[in-house]
Amino acid sequence: MEAATIERSDQAAALPREARVVVVGAGFSGLGMAIRLVQAGIDDFVVLERAQDVGGTWRDNTYPGCACDVPSHLYSFSFAMNPDWSRTFSGQAEIWDYLRRCADEHGVTERVCFGHEVLDASWDETERRWTVETSQGPVRAQFLVMGTGGLSEPSVPHLPGLEEFEGKVFHSAAWDHDHDLTGERVAVVGTGASSIQFVPQIQPKVSSLHLFQRTPPWVMPRPDRDVTALERRVYRRLPAAQRAMRAAIYAGREALVPMLMGNRTLGRIVAGRGQQHIRSQVPDPDLRRKVTPDYAVGCKRILISNDYYPALSQTNVEVVTEGMARVGPRSVIAADGTEREVDTIIFGTGFHVTDLPASAHVRGRDGT
Repeated sequence: MEAATIERSDQAAALPREARVVVVGAGFSGLGMAIRLVQAGIDDFVVLERAQDVGGTWRDNTYPGCACDVPSHLYSFSFAMNPDWSRTFSGQAEIWDYLRRCADEHGVTERVCFGHEVLDASWDETERRWTVETSQGPVRAQFLVMGTGGLSEPSVPHLPGLEEFEGKVFHSAAWDHDHDLTGERVAVVGTGASSIQFVPQIQPKVSSLHLFQRTPPWVMPRPDRDVTALERRVYRRLPAAQRAMRAAIYAGREALVPMLMGNRTLGRIVAGRGQQHIRSQVPDPDLRRKVTPDYAVGCKRILISNDYYPALSQTNVEVVTEGMARVGPRSVIAADGTEREVDTIIFGTGFHVTDLPASAHVRGRDGT
């Protein structure tokens, strides 16, 4: 993926004074909107992107093991299917490369104003126009499309003493690849979708790993495999075959909706699969108790992994369920008062999803 290391700032569009449509964000949603505008023959638009490249969360998240938990054939644009996915569940670099390619092939890259962070957006009822203030100046628009996404602003908990910690601290969404974890004592906070991917990757390197778990997730087996050369040839020559595969995956996912609507029979079936996954991969009864959810499957995001439980079962890993109360200069202190010396703290605590920071900067009619 050498091409994915080249920034696109040299292809940045100039910020116009006015546009019919302003799209904020150049991730999946923003690019999808821009491509559909081009296809509809609407060329009076601009995309505002605060970074120096397209890709959104797949540009920013580069932690070890970063991959999608939605099958590749579904996790892509319906109008830009990719017959050359290398795996049934794509990795970060491959998804980012796909998005960059889509932007280039559909003539959207040159419509993006890179390095333009949106600071404020307000609706003028009299003029019936949006005024969008960016870090590089203002632009007015008839339509404003927010494509900022829910996984764009990392969430870091406020822990007493964190600012005085003398070791290394970073969030999984801003992974420090220059920091060598080999032989270190590491505290990982959070057991969500990111943590279950990077924990198995760093576990063999560190001397000790203390995983602070608030709520155990339901984890199902990950049916990931290489896509064969024959399959890729078929998809290239018969796009209808890939569309059929996409439709089948979609139908399978939709079949779980009754469970989310309260179908207890289906819920018990899915929960049984998760419990069997725990029994087959976690031999220690105490650890098994810690990682077994006590809530109905589907109440939180269902995760998929084949190596998360085996990593937790290693002798250098401890699952802490008491919660982290505060941080010392070289240690973390749990809610029960126990103290653990660590060199690095990694937050796998997700993002501001229900409280998107961008929402506070967008005001519509009557300043709402």
